[in-house]
Amino acid sequence: MRFNVFLSLLFFCSYSIYSQVTTEKWKVFEVSLKGPSNGNPFTDVNLSGKFIQDKDTMTVPGFYDGDGIYRIRFMPQKEGKWSYITCSNAKKLDKKKGIFLCTPAQKDNYGPVAVKDTFNFAYANGTAYYPFGTTCYGWVHQGDSLAELTIKTLSKGYFNKMRMCIFPKSYDWNNNEPPYYPFEGKPLQEWNYSKLNPAFFRNIEKRIQQLDSLGIQADLIVSHPYDRWGFSSLDRKTEDRYIQYIIARFAAYKNVWWSMANEYDFMNAKKLSDWDYYIEQFAKRDKFHHLIGIHNGTRFYDHTNPYITHASIQSEDTYRAKEYRMKYRKPIVFDECRYEGNIPWSWGNLTAQTMVEKFWRGVTNGGYVGHGETYVTENPVKLPNESSDILWWSKGGVLRGESPDRIKFLHSIIESAPAHLTPIPLFTWMPFSCVWVKHEYYLGYLNDAQPRSVVIDLPKDASYAVEIIDTWNMTITPLQKRFSGHSLIELPAKPYIALRIVKVR
Repeated sequence: MRFNVFLSLLFFCSYSIYSQVTTEKWKVFEVSLKGPSNGNPFTDVNLSGKFIQDKDTMTVPGFYDGDGIYRIRFMPQKEGKWSYITCSNAKKLDKKKGIFLCTPAQKDNYGPVAVKDTFNFAYANGTAYYPFGTTCYGWVHQGDSLAELTIKTLSKGYFNKMRMCIFPKSYDWNNNEPPYYPFEGKPLQEWNYSKLNPAFFRNIEKRIQQLDSLGIQADLIVSHPYDRWGFSSLDRKTEDRYIQYIIARFAAYKNVWWSMANEYDFMNAKKLSDWDYYIEQFAKRDKFHHLIGIHNGTRFYDHTNPYITHASIQSEDTYRAKEYRMKYRKPIVFDECRYEGNIPWSWGNLTAQTMVEKFWRGVTNGGYVGHGETYVTENPVKLPNESSDILWWSKGGVLRGESPDRIKFLHSIIESAPAHLTPIPLFTWMPFSCVWVKHEYYLGYLNDAQPRSVVIDLPKDASYAVEIIDTWNMTITPLQKRFSGHSLIELPAKPYIALRIVKVR
């Protein structure tokens, strides 16, 4: 009899262990509850969840997902058993309890990205992260066929960050209506701002998840001025509700970044104090502390704001990364340095060579650079009320430029280098640029100069291997000779050459 009881207990314990809800570290655990759907759930119902593990406690907001369904999302950052309890002014949602087990992170799950050692980024597991991003403002608002084509293009590994608008965008080459709108109501201006549209945000989180599956950070642009629906001039009350909602819905995804605005200084309905307020709201409400930036048009925001994690800059002068590092004491990301393309606007007609040069100059001055593409040409995907031209920068689709492969090549070089290189003056008598690990590793770029040789002063008590990198043709040629001290290095007398110099003894 006792043996049978023992077997029963053993079976029960085993069943409890293996049937327990599990969530991988840094992934999303979700509580789904049925609650009231009458009245206005967006304003009438408050919901939050308290998550507890030993002495660690975190309270995160819940949100209404339509059809009487409420959700609370949590990103566990510690392994082991977690318990939770809900709190709500709606009886059906209050004091709901549960437990789940946080399991170890699996391969390719490095966790969210944060600032590392003042000027750099790293994943939560300590792996260095180097943002090589691109811009696709309205790709989430184009419907499934084009969005899936965009994902297919991104799967080729060109980029690991995507700048994208939450609100739809109205601008040249982006005049079609989106499949969903963020608020209930009637286009184009008759909105009920007290009721958000869950289908709109559900579509965005689907794309966030797709990007995450490819190892791509979703840099979510919260506001922008290119608007015909009234979303760029929301009042403070509506903005607060919107901010609280997107934090509740999206913050548990590990690959989310917050960009307060695209070209904040072109949004005439907002004052500088408004941006200070919104930045502070994200910093305090997002319990997972995702990265926060704000992108400029012609006037830089003051990136010394302590709530700003990194300087998101629009400027073609990527060589100034070293200067901005010292000014802001934060990672410098040139999210927009003009685009490779052929449109009439000056910001969108760089040659591929110039785009690649801007990447190399930014990186070898200690910064990070973002890509964009604006080619007008025939496209295989047709949209209603739109020309056949689908520009990557506005809608995604396919890439037609020559810079992405070369940007990917640079990314591979940086990934293979020692972590977090620091800028130094390599050639003190010429405006070349270099990053290094002191006397161990050098990566220098000669810009568009084409010298036949260059003189470099290396330590006399060590020997160095030198490789000539053709950044356009994507070749790496090792020199047979070893160098030390005052060294003359022969070059191929062509532009866009870089040097990799590594200590061998």
